[in-house]
Amino acid sequence: MPVNNNIDKRNKSIKIYINGSFFDRDDAKISVFDSGFLLGDGIWEGIRLINNQWMFLDEHLDRLFEGCKAIDIDIKLSKEEIKKAILETQKQNNMSDSAHARLMITRGNKIKPFQQPSLSDGINFVIIMEHSDINSTKNGINLVTVPQIRGLPMSQDPKLNSHSKLNCILACIQANKAGGDEALMLDPYGFVNTTNSCNFFIVKNNEVWTSTGDYCMNGITRLKVIELCKANNITIYEKNFSLVDVYSSHEAFVTGTLGSLTQVLNIDGRTIGDSANGWPISEQLRELYNNL
Repeated sequence: MPVNNNIDKRNKSIKIYINGSFFDRDDAKISVFDSGFLLGDGIWEGIRLINNQWMFLDEHLDRLFEGCKAIDIDIKLSKEEIKKAILETQKQNNMSDSAHARLMITRGNKIKPFQQPSLSDGINFVIIMEHSDINSTKNGINLVTVPQIRGLPMSQDPKLNSHSKLNCILACIQANKAGGDEALMLDPYGFVNTTNSCNFFIVKNNEVWTSTGDYCMNGITRLKVIELCKANNITIYEKNFSLVDVYSSHEAFVTGTLGSLTQVLNIDGRTIGDSANGWPISEQLRELYNNL
């Protein structure tokens, strides 16, 4: 999700959690032998604080544990212990609203800088918590379709929220070079899938469409939007669709923990919808999600 590059001055004095201790921003350091630094070997989650509540925290922690289990990292902490660490980090930073936290668990420090997982000596657990205004992309974003695709599960499963994000970073670079805020990525068969950091939806003929979910992050905000559609009699399809469908859509938006529901204004130089008349279904879903 593209965000405002201006650093909130309050974030210069944040306290960062590393393995049970707190450090000033400039003093928060991990070894160069950390598995995440050396190889991108780790799993992370992003969570958002609204009105002193961490949104959908249990779902995020479930996904964190599932990801670590999938790549055979023994977290060695319970969900309650992780929740306690989150709340203590929140207390250390005196935050109650409009904050974002990134939880990161790597396989730990390595004895030698090689791939072999058995060379790691346990996990490193980091929480970076920052003040973060949800309205940083309130006016909408522009997307550019890129050649970088979302891969097959047997190469690197795109459902994993892993530290290895080079595929998505390359897609973002491609989009930025072409003047876009974010990349629209296709699946291996050429169907529209996701952006480099968010899940993607279109609206056609008062129906909401999103990808099958086979090649994208199993986004929690994505799931909530699908559930809201079903609960409020808004027709929703998880299906394959092409760029032809996207270019002729009436509305488009992306979803993610940081930006919630963000309007897409333009895709590959094509204006999506009519800003003069608004985006009625997107706005309805945005209101329903905010209420949720």
